[in-house]
Amino acid sequence: MAKVVVLAEYCKSCGLCLSVCPNHVLRVGKKTNQKGYYVIEVANEAQCTGCTLCGIMCPDLALEIAR
Repeated sequence: MAKVVVLAEYCKSCGLCLSVCPNHVLRVGKKTNQKGYYVIEVANEAQCTGCTLCGIMCPDLALEIAR
């Protein structure tokens, strides 16, 4: 099982990671970061396959994926 870590201060909630995740592991959270963006959060980590598509798509390098 892979572990996804969202670096909240880098996240701009652009949604690119959401659009590429085949298992819908991520969602837009209810908390904002210091810049006022709603931060992406892990919704269902057990479904994560560690494909790293979300991390590859993130323009702000706000996601870390560990296998």
